[in-house]
Amino acid sequence: MESKLSFSFKTNQEILKKIGFIDSFKGKWSQLDGKNSKYLQELRMIATIESIGSSTRIEGSEMSDQDVQDFINSIKITAFKSRDEQEVFGYYDTLNLILESYNSIKLTENHIHQLHKTLLKKSTKDYRHRGKYKSLSNKVVANYPDGKQKVIFNTTEVHLVPAEMKAAIDWANRKLEKKEIHPLIVIGTFIYEFLSIHPYQDGNGRLSRLLATLLLLQSGYDFVQYASVEHEIENKKKAYYKALMSGQKNRYSKKEKIDTWMLFFLEMLQNAITKLETEYEALRHKKSYLNDRQQEVLEFVAAKEPVKISDVVQHLNAYTPYILKKDMRYLVDEGLLRKMGRGRATIYITRPTSNAK
Repeated sequence: MESKLSFSFKTNQEILKKIGFIDSFKGKWSQLDGKNSKYLQELRMIATIESIGSSTRIEGSEMSDQDVQDFINSIKITAFKSRDEQEVFGYYDTLNLILESYNSIKLTENHIHQLHKTLLKKSTKDYRHRGKYKSLSNKVVANYPDGKQKVIFNTTEVHLVPAEMKAAIDWANRKLEKKEIHPLIVIGTFIYEFLSIHPYQDGNGRLSRLLATLLLLQSGYDFVQYASVEHEIENKKKAYYKALMSGQKNRYSKKEKIDTWMLFFLEMLQNAITKLETEYEALRHKKSYLNDRQQEVLEFVAAKEPVKISDVVQHLNAYTPYILKKDMRYLVDEGLLRKMGRGRATIYITRPTSNAK
C-alpha cells in the first residue's frame, strides 16, 4: 500500500501545506466554546442537508437540497414515492447514525456491512445484496443530470473482494493505531482503495463518503459534522473522477500512485473548511433574531467591554434590571457574549472570532 504513497518532493510539499491548514483549523475549532448554541445546531443541519443532497446527486439523484429538506421535514418512513427518496432516507439515516455513534463504530468488515444495510434498507431493488459483497462485476460510473453515464474504470473482480477489503481495513487500522502516517493520508488512501475495490453491487460511492466522515470524526476532525465535504465533491465532480482515474489506470502495477487523488481529497477538506468559516461567522454575527433591546445591550458591551451587569443597568436605565439580566443570559447562551469571573467580579465581553489564537 505504501508504494502508492511515493510522491515527488513537490507533491509532498503541497500535501504538507494542505494538512497544515486543515490541522490548524482543527485545533482552533476544538477551542471554540458554546458548541450547543443555536447557530452551531443550524450549521449542522445545513451541512447534513447538503451532504445528503450532494452525495445522492453524485450518484444520479435529481433531488435538490430544498427537495431533500422538505422530504426530511415531512418524512414518512412507511412509503416513498421514488428511488431518489429511498436513497435520500438511507443516507440521512446512516449519516445520523455515524454522527451520533461514531466512537462505537469500528472499522471492521462487519460494521461496514451494517452501514451498507442501513444505507440501502429502504431501497427496494437492493434488498438482495444489502450488507453483502458483490456477486457480479461492476464498474465506477459517472452519472450526469441529462441521464448519460460514463464508465470511469473497472473495479476489483468478485473473487478478490474479500481479501482486498481485509487488507485495506487491516492496513488502515494498523496505521491509525500506530500513527506511523498522518491520519488524513491514511483516510484518503483507504477511501481510494474502497472506491477502487467497489465491494458492493450498489451504494459504494455514497458509502465511501460516509466512511470518510466516520474516520475523520474518529480522528478528531469534529468540524466535519458542520461542513459538507460531499458538497465540495459535487462542485468538482469531473475532478473527482479524474483524480480516481489517475491512480486506477495503473491498478495492480508499480506505477499506481495516488498523488492526484490525495491532493484532491485534502483540497475538498480545505474548501469545506473555508465555507464553514464563512457560514459560522455569518451566523455568529447574525442579529436578526435579537429584539431592539437585546441589540442595544450587545452594542453597548461591544463598545465598552469589559463590562459588568451594573454598567449595563446604569446605561440602559429605561429597562428593569431583571429584564436586562435575562437578556445578558440569553446573549451568553447564544454565544454572542462571553461571561468571565464569578460573583461581583463577573465581567462580559463579546466572543472572540473563530480565528482567534
